[in-house]
Amino acid sequence: MSTSAVVGAKITEEASALIVRDPFDGSTIGSLPQSTPTDIEWILSRARTGFLASRALSRFSRHGILERAAGLLRERADEAAALIVREAGKTIRQARKEVQRAATTLSLSAETARSHAGEVIPFDAVEGSENRRGWFTREPLGIVVAITPYNDALNLVAHKLGPAIAAGAAVILKPSPFTPFTAAFLVDLLVEAGLPDSIITTVHGKADLAQALIGVREVRLVSFTGGFATGEAIARGAGLKRLAMELGGNAPVLVFSDADIPAAVEACVSGAFWAAGQNCVGAQRILVQQDVYAHFRDAFVTATRTLVAGDPADERTDVGPMISVAAAEGVQRLVDDAVSAGARVLAGHRREGAVYWPTVVEGVASSCALWQDEAFAPVVVLSSFETEEEAIALANNVDYALHAGVFTADVTRALRVAEQIEAGGVMINDSSDYRIDAMPFGGAGYGAMGREGVRFAYEEMTQPKVFCIRA
Repeated sequence: MSTSAVVGAKITEEASALIVRDPFDGSTIGSLPQSTPTDIEWILSRARTGFLASRALSRFSRHGILERAAGLLRERADEAAALIVREAGKTIRQARKEVQRAATTLSLSAETARSHAGEVIPFDAVEGSENRRGWFTREPLGIVVAITPYNDALNLVAHKLGPAIAAGAAVILKPSPFTPFTAAFLVDLLVEAGLPDSIITTVHGKADLAQALIGVREVRLVSFTGGFATGEAIARGAGLKRLAMELGGNAPVLVFSDADIPAAVEACVSGAFWAAGQNCVGAQRILVQQDVYAHFRDAFVTATRTLVAGDPADERTDVGPMISVAAAEGVQRLVDDAVSAGARVLAGHRREGAVYWPTVVEGVASSCALWQDEAFAPVVVLSSFETEEEAIALANNVDYALHAGVFTADVTRALRVAEQIEAGGVMINDSSDYRIDAMPFGGAGYGAMGREGVRFAYEEMTQPKVFCIRA
């Protein structure tokens, strides 16, 4: 396995090994040494060196490194996709698309390095400053701690590293313990493309290592993608520094009676079950107007039952395993709890190892965890509504949301509803899971903090510096 998987790990004798397993068959992929809080000073020393190297790179150099890395990733797309399948359990067809997106993320980062250096400030637009000229630049913030998840094991690492390199920052990267070799693959490509290897310090360790890192005063930004409980712990321990956190969602999709129902069904099936539902913008709650509810429900259930679940390496598979047996058991219990409270299973709710079959449930009480919390699993809740106002109230009946979807033929209504839905983005006549890597991406409501998307992450990782000349 890649040497970058252990870069930055000055391992203490008492540290235990991280064992990485295939979520589908449980076979061992490899093992890695882990750091502990006693290694913090060594990690920081390396990151300091990396920051000096990163900020010294010209924008031309940063652009070239990122663009070359994007090219290398495209050349080795099959190898990267196979690694994603093995570590994350994503199906091979989905893994190929993730690799393409990650290459695009690096290319967008390359362009950002070259084109977002700052702006001219019109000092002479203010009375009394007619004899002043100036500008501001965007300067690197410093050392960034980046903590990444398993569900987009390559592209979400690219979303941390690409903007940081463009900004001239240094990164202490702590990838998901489920997918460390995929992260290492990308780091290796960046170094091969010319990035000084000290700029990224990759570490592996338990929660105590992460807590120690985020509390370091010298760290200027913590960029985290993951769950709310971990996000709250980071916020409590970070101190005075920037936090950019994407903490998941519970996406509602509203289907009105004038919508193109076949198109809505097709989009929502994909949006609900892509990546085995381990998708923070996946369609979890689909709200359908009463007079077309039965039609939509029957078509949706029929389409769901055609999906093939199983071996992610098989080209025919639509839904691979969840990240672990424990995760699959957890969603099974979540559905069981909803059923005990009166919900009805329409499809799925079957598990074999880490594979949980695509599941459709209706009649879920709004007080149930399956309604209120992010399931992060291949399970979707169907519910009906009568009026537009009721639909909006149901959509907003959670504490947080990243994305939402609205299906209707009435553009005026689409815009009116989209304005009232509390979410970081609303997709009209598309599933909630649509995203391109250039758009701002983040949540609304509880826990919303910062934005990803290459240019927006770059701005989080830089700070303006003003230059003013008095003539």
